[in-house]
Parts: sequence; C-alpha cells; structure tokens
Amino acid sequence: MIRFEPRARASLALIVGARLAALATAFALAAIPLAAAGAPVGRSFWLMLQGAGGTLFALTETLTRATPLILTGLAAAVAFRARLFNIGAEGQLYAGAMAAVAVGSGAVSGGPLLLVPLVLLAAALAGAALMLVPTVLKVRLGVDEVVTTLLLNFVVLLVAQMMLEGPLKDPMGGGWPQSEPILDQAMLPPIVERMRLHGGFLLGLLACVVAHVLMTRSVLGLRIRAVGENATAAAYAGIPILPTMLAVGALSGGLAGLAGASEVAGLKGYLTADLSRGFGYAGIVVAMVAGLQPLAVVPAAILVAGVFVGADTMSRTVGVSNYIADLIVALALVCVLVSGLFVRFRVRIA
Repeated sequence: MIRFEPRARASLALIVGARLAALATAFALAAIPLAAAGAPVGRSFWLMLQGAGGTLFALTETLTRATPLILTGLAAAVAFRARLFNIGAEGQLYAGAMAAVAVGSGAVSGGPLLLVPLVLLAAALAGAALMLVPTVLKVRLGVDEVVTTLLLNFVVLLVAQMMLEGPLKDPMGGGWPQSEPILDQAMLPPIVERMRLHGGFLLGLLACVVAHVLMTRSVLGLRIRAVGENATAAAYAGIPILPTMLAVGALSGGLAGLAGASEVAGLKGYLTADLSRGFGYAGIVVAMVAGLQPLAVVPAAILVAGVFVGADTMSRTVGVSNYIADLIVALALVCVLVSGLFVRFRVRIA
C-alpha cells in the first residue's frame, strides 16, 4: 500500500533535485519519438545544445528568445504566488506592444533618455490595465480569472489586427499589416554589436531582481504570500485583499506588457499580428519550471528558449521536425508538476 505523508518543510536540495530530475525525465521521454523517427538520439541532443549555445551567435539568439519569456514567466510567477492565475500574458504582451508603438512612433519627440522610459511606461500601464479587469471580477464577483484572462487574449489580438489595418498602420508599409516603425531614439540599445540581443534582456534581469526583493523583503510581498497561502486567513489577520490583489494584477500585467515593448522596441522595431510566438503561454511553463521563484525564472527562460532555438538547428541537420521543441517543453511542464508531488509529500510503502 502506498501512502503520501505531507512534509513539514522541503529542503532546497530536494526542491532543486526534483526540478533537475523532472527536466532529465522530460528529455528522456522526448528521446522516444526521436528514436521512432529514425534520428540518432545522442547526436540530436548534441546538435540542439550546439544550436542553443555553441557559438556567440547561437548564444545571443537564445538570450534574445529568452527575453520575452523572462518577462512573461515573471508575470505568471508573481500572479500565481497570490493564486491569481493569469493566463492572459499573451494579450497583455500585445497590449503593451500597441502602447509602445503608439508612443514611440512619433507621438512624442525627444531623445532616448525621454522616449525609451516613456515607451516602457506606456507598455507597462497598458498591460497592467488589461489585467486589472479580471482581477476585480475575481475578487468582487468570484469570476474565474482563468477564463477571463484566456478569452481576453483573443480579444486583444483581434483589436491589434484592427489597429494594424487602421490607426497604427504604416502608410509606407506597402499594404502589409504592420505598424509605423518606432523611432530610433525610442529603440532599446543593442548589447552585443551586430547581434540581435538588446537591452530588453537586461530589463528582464533587473525585473527579476526587483521582484525577488519585493516578494521576500517588503510588506507587499508578505501580503502577496499570505493571500496566496490562505486568502480567508489573510483577511481575518487584517490584510486588505482587494488592494493586494490589484497590486498583484497590475504588477503581473505590467511585466507582460514590458515583454511586448521589448519585442517591438528592442527587436523588430514595429508591430505585426505575429509578433509573439506564444510567449505568453510559454511564460507559464517558465514560471512552473522556476517554481514561481523570481530569480529562478531567468535560467528557466533560458532553458526553454534554448530548446526552441536549438531544435531549429537539430531539425535542419537530422531531418526531424522542430516541433520536438514543443513536445520537450510540454513534457517538462508535466514532469515538473509531478515532481512537485514528491516535494510536498513523502512516499511510504506499507
């Protein structure tokens, strides 16, 4: 007979070990379809590793791909800590991107010291505003935020497509549905010369450090953790639930909005309907792999980005579809969730 006994407290070594074992299991399971497809498993994974970080170009491409994942992963991690299940980072990313283009494409004139902060602020406010609606509906009316945030993704994407055919459309775009370009003065500076890696990566690192300090060293962080553990007990202890949840919602949506700004003001320079390759949804995987810990979001995002970037190289060389990356990421999420069971409980066989 198998029994699960709750642990009083899990050690850091156990938590880290369980995460690493879960990721190793995910790659081992992904080897099965690779072998079934006739690909050499060891060489395929080596090619994936080389494609993700074997050269300076590959490494910078991985970090570039990780940049929006850091911000959307952090957005999910912060919200989930308060049991506010924000599935709408994809829509908040597009809302932030639209706000960044509206401000940075000529609405305001000035130098980089003025325009770059304005673009980032506009994007953060747009993402925060979008998340506040589901937050209020959850706290006041008990509406499931998973449903509202998920459905808002499709609404915002349709609004973005409408704006690209209307007010934000570039008159010089040759008929393509894209926005006016962001001014050079409003663009995030590159980090490595002649590479695509930009200042958004440093913004993501800074956001993770600030979020860690906020969650562990501030009154608001204590309130967020208390509400996440037990909202009823937190309210009984005098913690204001609505202001705390509004702060969490604004912070989560703002971070996702910054991901949109980093893509248009750091990478592409303009907005298109295919700006995001599912960064908002992949951010949820990043948050879960990181155990909802802000500082762990960075390596988790780099890992997920490395899988996607490396899978392209592997695909071209061994002739296997790069959709194997989606499979690995999905397996990683499932394995991490299962590993959490062994972190929280001891398994006893009687």
